[in-house]
Amino acid sequence: MVDDDATVAEVVAGYLTRAGLRPRVAADGPAAILAVERERPDLVVLDIMLPGLDGLEVCRRLRSRHPDIPVVMLSARGEEEDRVLGLQVGADDYLTKPFSPRELVLRVQSVLRRAAGDVVSDRPLEVLVDADLRIDPAARRATLGPADLSLTSRELDLLAFLVAHPDQAFTRVELLRSVWGWEFGDQSTVTVHVRRLREKIEVDASRPRRLSTVWGYGYRWDSSGTGDADVRPGPTAEEPG
Repeated sequence: MVDDDATVAEVVAGYLTRAGLRPRVAADGPAAILAVERERPDLVVLDIMLPGLDGLEVCRRLRSRHPDIPVVMLSARGEEEDRVLGLQVGADDYLTKPFSPRELVLRVQSVLRRAAGDVVSDRPLEVLVDADLRIDPAARRATLGPADLSLTSRELDLLAFLVAHPDQAFTRVELLRSVWGWEFGDQSTVTVHVRRLREKIEVDASRPRRLSTVWGYGYRWDSSGTGDADVRPGPTAEEPG
């Protein structure tokens, strides 16, 4: 739990402890990075507004060294641009202040269940192969050709779900429900994760051949990279990117 507000940190740590978790508290960015290196956590709850290094930079550094550690980001800034920025640097989930500590605990538990493989029943567990892409959901590993893909927990879940359902289009609402386990939530979460995946799996992320946009509907995995790239202008409020 990384927050420079001692009261917030104490209250949240208390709720996490009562939920059966063992929180450790850091008050600034450098202390958070040091704490992760000393005792690898199962998850990091990370405030954006921190002294020393802000939460976005901390998240970037964590992602570069430990891409598989889930991050739930907190911020007093609730604008969509800020939420998207937090997701772009690798946050698995995002809450804006003021928030309910109970809701945070539920989000943390949800992310931990996914990271441990205890998730919704329609998530695939078998090894998935599509051309040079290989995904092992149980081992939490994906490779593209000979190289390991550096994916966050949510990115791996999203990729595995789509590859397990080739040539089938899903709306962002359906993906939130199936991959995140949310009945409601910010649909830009899906948009950002799709963009991040494209940067890692596509030859040209601006002209995707595998993870295609179904214009005005959602997204589709085109098996063996045979799909037509979507080359229309950027998304509107009603259309995914």
